[in-house]
Amino acid sequence: MSLQVPRADLKTNTLAYETTPLVKPTGFREYDARWMLGSEINLLGVQALGLGLGTLIRDMGKPPRIVVGHDFRSYSLSVKQALTVGLMTAGLEVNDIGLALSPVAYFAQFALDIPCVAMVTASHNENGWTGVKMGAEKPLTFGPDEMTRLKEIVLSGGGRPSAGGAYRYVEGLRERYIADLAKGVAIGRKLKVVAACGNGTAGAYAPEALARLGVEVIPMDAELDHSFPKYNPNPEDMKMLHAMQRAVREHGADVALGFDGDGDRCGVVDDEGEEIFADKIGVLIARDLSALYPGAQFVVDVKSTGLFATDPVLKANGARTEYWKTGHSYIKRKSHEMGALAGFEKSGHFFFNRPIGRGYDDGLVAAIALLQMLDRNPGRKLSDLRKSLPRTFQSPTMSPHCADEKKYGVVDKIVASLLARARDGG
Repeated sequence: MSLQVPRADLKTNTLAYETTPLVKPTGFREYDARWMLGSEINLLGVQALGLGLGTLIRDMGKPPRIVVGHDFRSYSLSVKQALTVGLMTAGLEVNDIGLALSPVAYFAQFALDIPCVAMVTASHNENGWTGVKMGAEKPLTFGPDEMTRLKEIVLSGGGRPSAGGAYRYVEGLRERYIADLAKGVAIGRKLKVVAACGNGTAGAYAPEALARLGVEVIPMDAELDHSFPKYNPNPEDMKMLHAMQRAVREHGADVALGFDGDGDRCGVVDDEGEEIFADKIGVLIARDLSALYPGAQFVVDVKSTGLFATDPVLKANGARTEYWKTGHSYIKRKSHEMGALAGFEKSGHFFFNRPIGRGYDDGLVAAIALLQMLDRNPGRKLSDLRKSLPRTFQSPTMSPHCADEKKYGVVDKIVASLLARARDGG
């Protein structure tokens, strides 16, 4: 592969584009990497990313073994193959689990006893986007320190080839993962569950996994279709939530569970067709778990409802909640460091530690926790549990477009304005 320093200004259909890595610097985020494929990164750039990641893993002193998987996009397999070439050039043994959810890749780290992971996924983003979620210490994924160092290595052309690279395709991870989810879980209550998959990767996992628990499953948009003909698989998006509402009312379901493009988040609509935002679901699950584990510790992101701090049920159960930085990598790491029973992020990333989960974000583990909560409340519907919470107000997550080159400057200006208002007593 080329060991050239990547460039950010290449144009398609040129000699330079076919012979030089294209890597736009802004694709390196605080805890993962995301680019528009073609205009912001090319396949040579993905190879350079793999070489840089392999180099970083070696610099960190980690065993040179890694799990790789890809989500259901028309181009994700090609991106994963380019990443694999780079990783093998860096001397890593690549263990390819094929088409997978992000949580399946994290599960594979434990099941195969492999420390590192690189999951090719655009998550809930529109077609055209690609990205990689990475980690080198299960169950954690990279944070700002690791991403900054990776960016430096890749953009400087500092990736180092090394001997020993190898490739192994690992079969059977889908079945092992689903069996692990269902192990020891049996929902005794008769429940009708809509499994909304948005035509994304979760369609190959969620309906079967939920059915094994003993509930009646109504698959919704579970056919794999990477054109996403109805909407992007994003349970924070009101278009998907409204489709889930219609399905609940049409089928008389007890709940609709919606999964994002790589299956690490779960959205919820109750039996009355009301969407319950993830932080409120977190409060309900925290109530349920803290009754089973008195004195439980929870971690939530700062966008979440204040009910975690004021709820009388949580207080009576001796639960303690720490508010922390927004971002799945931050909440995952903080939950791990504190030994919290669970971490909840308003976006729908939920992290359950032992004895419930392994600490990584998994939409199906969150769905199972919610179904078990309903099973432990046989006389109450999910809408009853929702109504047991005080009425609070919040807006859906809104994501106005802002170019990567400008967004941090916009945030800085907003922070400066708010600080000025606070100083002036406004």
